[in-house]
Amino acid sequence: MNAFLIETSLHWAGVALYIASTVLFAYALIFAHPERVRLGLWAAAGGLLPHSGALAVRYFAVGHGPYMLKYEVLSSNAWIAIVMLLVFVWRRPTWAPLALLALPAAILMMGFGLFTNPEARTLPPTLRSLWLVFHVLFNKLAVGAFLLSAASAVVLLLKLKGATHRFLDRLPAAEVLEAYTIRFVGFGFVFWTTTIGAGAIWANQSWGRYWGWDPIETWSLVTWLGYGILLHARLFFRLQARATAWGTVACFLMSILTVLIFPFVFPSMHSAYFQ
Repeated sequence: MNAFLIETSLHWAGVALYIASTVLFAYALIFAHPERVRLGLWAAAGGLLPHSGALAVRYFAVGHGPYMLKYEVLSSNAWIAIVMLLVFVWRRPTWAPLALLALPAAILMMGFGLFTNPEARTLPPTLRSLWLVFHVLFNKLAVGAFLLSAASAVVLLLKLKGATHRFLDRLPAAEVLEAYTIRFVGFGFVFWTTTIGAGAIWANQSWGRYWGWDPIETWSLVTWLGYGILLHARLFFRLQARATAWGTVACFLMSILTVLIFPFVFPSMHSAYFQ
């Protein structure tokens, strides 16, 4: 069995377990069986095993990290998001409803990646830099934090709208949800800032300039400014909870466009690596 077949099989095994985890979470929350939340966590943790194996097989087959093709980028983004979700929900089981938003998003990322070009590609000389590793790593951490912030914001909006359900009632009050939403945003903002800084150093090493207004660089800056404005408005101008939640969702959509859509749509120095 060749490496690609092993890798694909492991990826699909991970997807299957993540789907099973989503079903278990839905059953536990919708039918008010909080003790079953642990089953959903174990199923998601089980999915990380073949998923991690797939990424490891990919690494040994191509000799570089998961940052060259859509197939690699989407899978590794999903991996980071699920790890962050499990660490948080394992410590705070009452926040399990976040899984019903974060897990399907990660599954969709993996599914889309599995239907894109999986070819192995040699790492270009311009990508052989430790600063690129930092750039990619912190970008993925930022996306994971922003995904959790968006999931928390959606649940907060449901609470503020007056929606009632047994699994919503188990969540903390709206004030606590808002506080955690902005904390997730803050973590993501720090990671995104580091992403831009490490990327600028890498760009100077590779292309001889720190900033060139590449479309992806420009939209990364726009996203950074969006989250920065949201944080300042919330912390210094006492933005209301509903506005905070909607601002978080809007900024998350902007970050998704920047990370997952624009690199594959706009011709640029960045997008050349993802074709």
